[in-house]
Amino acid sequence: MATSCPVGLDIQKLREEVSFIYARVAADPGGDFHFHRGAEYAAGWLGYDAGELAQIPVESTASFAGVANPHAIGRLAAGATVLDIGCGAGMDLLLAARRVGPSGRAIGVDMTPAMAERARASAAAAGLGNVEVRLGDALALPLDDASVDVVISNGVINLTPDKSRAYAEIHRVLKPGGRLQLGDIVVAHELSEDIRNNIDLWTG
Repeated sequence: MATSCPVGLDIQKLREEVSFIYARVAADPGGDFHFHRGAEYAAGWLGYDAGELAQIPVESTASFAGVANPHAIGRLAAGATVLDIGCGAGMDLLLAARRVGPSGRAIGVDMTPAMAERARASAAAAGLGNVEVRLGDALALPLDDASVDVVISNGVINLTPDKSRAYAEIHRVLKPGGRLQLGDIVVAHELSEDIRNNIDLWTG
């Protein structure tokens, strides 16, 4: 199965299109998109706890567009440092911050400025002082080597043009014995070159 984009794909255009789509989600989460969004979707389809989500600012949960529930894989320990790759408006990030507590840290990385700002504002509104949001890319994470205990990500690695590099970055920033809690989309069969070259299919 391919782990990188076709040679002819315009990577910069792909990045711009992905960022454009998610900037729209940040600005108008109720708009017309091909993917599901919001707290009701997260609780009803993906197994998130509705009570927990109600304690997070709606500005964060409304723009949630994940595909699974990485928190269901394992409980985050108090005091842990957690990285959320592609944190978006911050729903998973804020859940992580609440679970690791004031002695822990929750660091979000997102390449879309509008989403990063939404996550920062939501963390402030929730009174979570252990949250930091950085602009950055999954292929060049703005973190030191061996600096986090757990990496979470939700529906983001599939959008990266080089999966091998993305996983190498995850390995780089994880402490020895750290873990990855990943929710994402996979395909059962190799996609054709034409499909993989179609940016509209990458972004929906």
